[in-house]
Amino acid sequence: MAGRTLIIVEGDVEYSTGNGRLYIQAAHRLGLRPTAFSTSSAQYDYLAAEGIEAIRVEDNLVALIRECSRLRAIYEIAGITSVNESVYATVGKLCRHFDLPGPNPESVEQCCDKFAQRQLLAQAGVPIPAYRLAADATEVESAAAEIGLPVILKPVVGIGSSGVRLCRTVDEVAEHTSYLLGGTHIWRSSARILVEEFAQGPYYCADLMGNQVIGITAADFDRPPHFVFRELTFPAPLTDSGQMHIVDVSLGCLRALGLGWGPTNIEFRWTKRGPVVIEVNPRLAGGTVPKLVQLAYGVDLVTEHIKLVIGDQCDLRRRHSHIAAARKLVPDRDGILDRIDGDRAAAISGVAEVKLDAEPKMPIVRKGDYRDCLGHVMAASPSRAQTETILQRALDSISWSITPFPLKEGEHHGR
Repeated sequence: MAGRTLIIVEGDVEYSTGNGRLYIQAAHRLGLRPTAFSTSSAQYDYLAAEGIEAIRVEDNLVALIRECSRLRAIYEIAGITSVNESVYATVGKLCRHFDLPGPNPESVEQCCDKFAQRQLLAQAGVPIPAYRLAADATEVESAAAEIGLPVILKPVVGIGSSGVRLCRTVDEVAEHTSYLLGGTHIWRSSARILVEEFAQGPYYCADLMGNQVIGITAADFDRPPHFVFRELTFPAPLTDSGQMHIVDVSLGCLRALGLGWGPTNIEFRWTKRGPVVIEVNPRLAGGTVPKLVQLAYGVDLVTEHIKLVIGDQCDLRRRHSHIAAARKLVPDRDGILDRIDGDRAAAISGVAEVKLDAEPKMPIVRKGDYRDCLGHVMAASPSRAQTETILQRALDSISWSITPFPLKEGEHHGR
């Protein structure tokens, strides 16, 4: 045997939580050889950057089992996992086939279907927004009328707020329905729309490993009608009773959905009814959240997840208790990015990371989801006030400019 390998199954790049590089690096730290199975033709830049070659595999269970079996003749397969929600249920089936630790595939499948998830949560008495399922424009219009405006329209399957919009008027409902069903939106399953009551109130998300709530993040969004994260703070500024309320509802979600192995991320709005569940994700939160948890508590959720995957004991004890925050760099217009500069921000004491995902001369076309961000800055310190001060200093030192695209006849700038 040539050593132990961790197989990371890569699905559609559009369904990635952005944590792939963290999993590759953590695998190396644990003495494992990462092997990436690519189930799509998309190229993963982070794999090349980390010196990992993706093995092209067809997106079906039989082909994946065949490739794992071939690889098992060369390496000891320590575990199989993924950061992509679109293939996470398949990963559960692979783990079951090879008698390896992994998520329950049936639980993951029903959780990734937002309508099925809603039904199970409702049956268990978990507080959720009013909702209806719709397959065409007439059903969407009828559902919105029953629930009452404003409503949220979202695809039944998807992540990162892709295709999700707040609709305040009948015209906005019709407009977004036309967008979703008109051939522009890329569907990952049959074209089904979830029409939901707009649960108004502060946003929180709980991160769990197994049956343990690690912590709760507070977040704000950029301008409506879309839901693009602007700022995230971990841990959230909650009272003890508020935190316990979210913990109790989170554990109720696990029971209702048959989850409880590995990571889960649960999103809430704190309404007049208390915490109302917006979504349950059977995976780690994407984006900056895992790094915020590590900065604040010294707990590396990615490494601890991999430990579970390979059958080791995970260690979720806090090493310290700081306040960590991230600010997303969200453009306010479409156009050509003339310049972007974060060098001064990276030099500020207390700034943990400045990451720029855009380069000069790049076209900026906002989509109303997680792909809109130009990058982010993260800061951490022992106090909330100090972290906020560091973050603001960093933001004040970051600059960029965008030249709007030339107007075509009859057009005007603005969203």
